[in-house]
Amino acid sequence: MGKKLIVIGGGPGGYSAAVKAAHLGAEVILAESGSIGGTCLNIGCVPTKSLLYTAGFYRSALRNAVPGVKITGAELDWPDAQRAKASAVKRLANGVNALLRSCGVTVYNEKAVPLSGQSVRIGAETHKTDAVILAVGSVNAPLNFPGTGLPCVIDSTNALALERVPKSMVIVGGGVIGVEFAALYSSLGSKVTIIELTPSLLPQMDADISEYIQATLEADGVSVHTNSRLINAKHVQDSNIVSFFKDRKTLSAAADIVLVATGRRPNTEGLNLESIGVKMTRGAIDTDECFRTNIPGLYAAGDCNGKTMLAHAAMAQGETAAEHIMSVKSSINNKIIPNCVYTSPEIASVGLTENQAIASGADVRVGLFDLSGNSRAVIEGSGGFVKIIADKRLNEVLGVHIAGSYASELIAEAALCMSMEGTVEDIVNTVHAHPSVGESMRETAMRLLRE
Repeated sequence: MGKKLIVIGGGPGGYSAAVKAAHLGAEVILAESGSIGGTCLNIGCVPTKSLLYTAGFYRSALRNAVPGVKITGAELDWPDAQRAKASAVKRLANGVNALLRSCGVTVYNEKAVPLSGQSVRIGAETHKTDAVILAVGSVNAPLNFPGTGLPCVIDSTNALALERVPKSMVIVGGGVIGVEFAALYSSLGSKVTIIELTPSLLPQMDADISEYIQATLEADGVSVHTNSRLINAKHVQDSNIVSFFKDRKTLSAAADIVLVATGRRPNTEGLNLESIGVKMTRGAIDTDECFRTNIPGLYAAGDCNGKTMLAHAAMAQGETAAEHIMSVKSSINNKIIPNCVYTSPEIASVGLTENQAIASGADVRVGLFDLSGNSRAVIEGSGGFVKIIADKRLNEVLGVHIAGSYASELIAEAALCMSMEGTVEDIVNTVHAHPSVGESMRETAMRLLRE
């Protein structure tokens, strides 16, 4: 007789776990009190990228960025952009629901709470099970400061549903969320200001990437203030004023909208976890490499465990947890998970940054290739670079960082190479299509080898 599994949460981690377990023969229940698809599909990755696509095309049209094509009178139809966003979300959500049905997964649109690793309360009913996977995701991390309650202060969810494009926007936080929204609204004509506490934008990424994206945003008219601490937001007469401290001075910026983009935290409140003894660290559920918690039969995948808060990481973790429950040997390498930022140009990274590689004690060598020397990039008028970090002794690839067109697609090659403990020579010996931005990977590897 097959096993029974209950998945709590219908985001990428949850529905991927449910589908995988069903394929392996389990009887699966998935409980989701909100919308299937979770944050990523409904109020995160997908709608953001939909609006970024519109914004990028609009900016290109205004700048007549395609040689030989003149576009005059380009207008932004913001309501239509919002309709296109909603249509994409609905279509993909319908697809996920259809997939769950086709796999025989029973879906409950109710709040679920684990009572143990073998018991879950869904709504008013208690269900017995062989195992439980928590995939409850994350929520926007609140930032309390004087002025938090002003109507102009919003989070990323609200920023996706604005009725009009604001004339000015202050973004508090220069991480992935803040940088993407800066690229989005600056492309649509907003005067954008970023206030970031740390010394650089995208502080978790390679220093060369951080410097490049700041220079790119500033060239597009975004005011970037790093090493800056938010003081308050006030409504003064007919405008909103945001004050911040930088270089021993108090500065200010006017804004129609103040977007708080200071990250996300695990969505673990109100789940009865403390009362059943689940071990957690700062709100994130502690798990092992198979995503088991300390409670027998209880697993946690995705943002709620705080390991790698990315949708594709959640999907991989959910599948790994499901496979472990179904006695299928499986694992993922958390050190080789791509991270992408959908600015213009795109940013993508995998593995160690240069500073991390040096700090690890590795003797490293670095190759860097400017895309001004790449034929496809020259044809399309795009810029950027590719950077490869490798161990000097074996030439094993330790990290790859890309700024440029198709970066989110190219990074898969780097991740595959690293997952196989590939070397710089492996990249050089792989024939890449010409002309393509992808061949810049080989050019970078050749630079590293001084060929």
